[in-house]
Amino acid sequence: MKDEIKNNSEQEKTNNTSINEEIDKSINKEKQKPEDKNLTKDEKIKDLEEKLVRSLAEMENQRRRFEKEKEDAFDFGGFAFARESLLLIDNLDRAKISISNNEIFKKNNELSKILETFDVVQKDLISIFKRNGIELINCLNKKFDPNYHQAMLEIEDENKEPGIIVQEIQKGFTMKGRLLRPSLVGVTKKKNDNEKKDDKNSTKNELKDNKKNEENSEKN
Repeated sequence: MKDEIKNNSEQEKTNNTSINEEIDKSINKEKQKPEDKNLTKDEKIKDLEEKLVRSLAEMENQRRRFEKEKEDAFDFGGFAFARESLLLIDNLDRAKISISNNEIFKKNNELSKILETFDVVQKDLISIFKRNGIELINCLNKKFDPNYHQAMLEIEDENKEPGIIVQEIQKGFTMKGRLLRPSLVGVTKKKNDNEKKDDKNSTKNELKDNKKNEENSEKN
């Protein structure tokens, strides 16, 4: 046991000696640098001050990054949960459509009250989301924005300029200014020249067919 203690103490001394030697070597290397030899005391002090300032700046940047990451983790930690919770609103919409189109429910005099109940539940859900920073994207009759909208279909409309949202297929939401889910929408488009020509030709053909039918009927 004593031998082991002696061996350990000797090993520690050896390790300490080797560490001190390495430190001395590194100090001597720094002393032997040609640029250090030519520096005056004031220049050395200035150099140390610059190094200290750089170190403090790096520490401050790291602190800011850490604070930003902490804030993002606090604000957006429930991002995935919030996105999954939007399925509740989607299912309410689907249930309303399904009940409205059901022939049995259409005959029920209480259908309007049932749909009103769905609307109340949906509005309550949206208000709860809003209190937690989750807001509905209002997109109808607005210009298409790829940052918040996803076009699913194009609808011909000569009365509106192209790219106006006229149909909302699925509601979109943001969370504290960050996109949570885009709105799935239908946007307007104008007919191109070829389509207009085809329409004109089809109308002309229809008129010709109508005239032929009238002539044939008169002959008969």
